[in-house]
Amino acid sequence: MSENHSENTLDLSGLLCPLPVLKARKRLEAMAPGAILKVIATDPMSAIDMPHFCNEQGHVLLDQQQDGPALIFRIRRK
Repeated sequence: MSENHSENTLDLSGLLCPLPVLKARKRLEAMAPGAILKVIATDPMSAIDMPHFCNEQGHVLLDQQQDGPALIFRIRRK
C-alpha cells in the first residue's frame, strides 16, 4: 500500500498534443524527486510524445500501457 500511496494520478483524457505533455511537466515539477506520476491520456500522439519528453527531461518512464482508447504512463520524477 505504501508504494501506491505516493503515486499521483493525472487524467488528461480528451486533451490533444501538446497539452498532455505540458500538463504532465507542470505536475512533475511540483512533485518530490523520485515520486511517481500516473498519466492517463487519450491522444494517440502521447504514445510518442510522453516517452520523448521523459527522455529529454531525465524522468524515468516506468511503464506504458494501452487500455482501450486510454494510454497509461507511469513516470518517476528525476
